Formats: sequence, C-alpha cells, structure tokens
Amino acid sequence: MAQVVNPLDQASTYRDSQSRLDAQKTQELLDRSSTLYVGNLSFYTTEEQIYDLFQKCASPEDGGGVKRIIMGLDRNTRTPCGFCFVEYYTHAEAAAAVRYISGTKLDERIVRCDLDLGYREGRQYGRGKSGGQVRDELRQDYDAGRGGWGAQAQRERREEVVYEQQTSTAGGGGEWKHANDNPYKRQREDDDEMEPNPQRMRESDDADTRSGGS
Repeated sequence: MAQVVNPLDQASTYRDSQSRLDAQKTQELLDRSSTLYVGNLSFYTTEEQIYDLFQKCASPEDGGGVKRIIMGLDRNTRTPCGFCFVEYYTHAEAAAAVRYISGTKLDERIVRCDLDLGYREGRQYGRGKSGGQVRDELRQDYDAGRGGWGAQAQRERREEVVYEQQTSTAGGGGEWKHANDNPYKRQREDDDEMEPNPQRMRESDDADTRSGGS
C-alpha cells in the first residue's frame, strides 16, 4: 500500500552511468523528459502496484497519463530486480511525480524517482556481475525485499560453509596451519581485488544502480 510522505524538492544527483552526453546537453534533455527512473523497489512489487501509484500524478484531462511501465529485470533470470522506468505523456506529469511521489512508501519501501533521459532497449537489465543491480552486488546486509543477502555476501557465505566442511574432515586432513594456507580465503581475496570499488559505483550510478543498474 502506498503512503505519501514529505516531497523531495532537492535536485537529484542521479545520472545514467553509460550516458556519453555532457552535463549541459543532459540537463536540456531532462528539462523536457517525460520518463522516470524509479529505484529501491521490492523485488515483489508488481507493475499494477506501480501503475496505481504513478497514475496519481497523471493528467488525462490534458491528454496525459501513464504511457507505459518497463520493469527492471535480472539479466540472467529475467525476474524483477528492484527498479523500473515509468513513461508519462508529458514532462509536467513526470516532474510532478518527482516532486510528490519520490519519497513515498510502496510495499513498505521508500522509493526514489528521478527524471531520466529516456528508456532504450537493454536498460531494463541489471548491470551487476550476478545479473541484478550493482547495489545488490555489493550490499553486505540482509534485505528480504531485495532477495536476501547481497550477491557478494552470498558468495562469501558459501565459501565459509565449504571451508568449515573442509576443516571438519575426519582425521584432520582438511585443516590448515595458517589462515593464508586456506585456498578459499586466497580465492576470496583475489575476487575482492576484482570487485568494483563501491564508492566509484555509487558515484557513477542506484542498483541499481535507476540502471540501472545502478
């Protein structure tokens, strides 16, 4: 159930990390855009719920309305991964949604809305290593609305289980005298070096990432 809270009037810092436009051209397009990026959704929020919320800022009497909703999908499983694009018919409707809907609760989550340069094919897929959004790749906490543990945390937990199984092998054959002798620990450290820097991902992005991904 949607619950309206205080509107967010501050200018957003959201940008599509794959856009090649300069800041001036980007702003010109955003000033005319009728497309929104919506982030921080639950994986279980439906398109119908999103429509019911965003049609509250539609102006059908002026020829407007919600044109379409594009659900963000996990690149591998093709299941919802916590973001979407909402297209209106007019810029005024999109601007009203940013002002009055960004910061509302949908499925007990505060969602974020930003003007977007416009949807193009391919942007509906997560950009994270595991197929979802980057934010869920790096997340270390447990979030039931977004698939539980983050992808990186899940890998670490699986490795810990394997390590515990190895060290409990009968006869002690799976034990190591030093922590650095543990091949699973070394592999995890190697993987960590290959993981994207979280700060850089936040600056360029959600879960995303709105791209997505972000």
